[in-house]
Amino acid sequence: MLLGDEIGAGDRLSGAAARGDLAELRRLLHQELVHPDSHNRFGKTALQVMMFGNPFVAQELLKQGASPNIQDEAGRAPAHDAARTGFLDTLCVLVDHGADVNVPDGTGALPIHVAIREGHTEVVRYLAPESNLQHRDAEGRTPLELARHLAQIVLGTPPGAGFGGAGSL
Repeated sequence: MLLGDEIGAGDRLSGAAARGDLAELRRLLHQELVHPDSHNRFGKTALQVMMFGNPFVAQELLKQGASPNIQDEAGRAPAHDAARTGFLDTLCVLVDHGADVNVPDGTGALPIHVAIREGHTEVVRYLAPESNLQHRDAEGRTPLELARHLAQIVLGTPPGAGFGGAGSL
């Protein structure tokens, strides 16, 4: 297959994944035998551009051999994107198929850092037992320190204020 044909196949697969078109995705994977990690014209795979609200798309791609830990040019893996968008069901599929929740992106953030920043509490609860809670992002914050910092911003509490004792968090 020529490079242009490979990119065209990657475009079609990525398009089906982005639309959440499971029937077309399956047709491309099973009948046209498009590799699940084929890149589109922008250098992304179907798993990187999929409709994150559709865990069945993720499951089909992963069952056919898509890499759950593939990172884009910013170092974001699909688990970072699922954490950012708050789709816990898709994140669970990714983790069940080997996604590593302790791989940092280009800013040093783990998926749990991303979920905390976006306020996705259910995703944070899911990720916490599996995440390295001592890992520091590029700003030097662990997930717990980031959560505290954001709580201080929301509550208008001065930096360094305690969260213990009467009348505090």
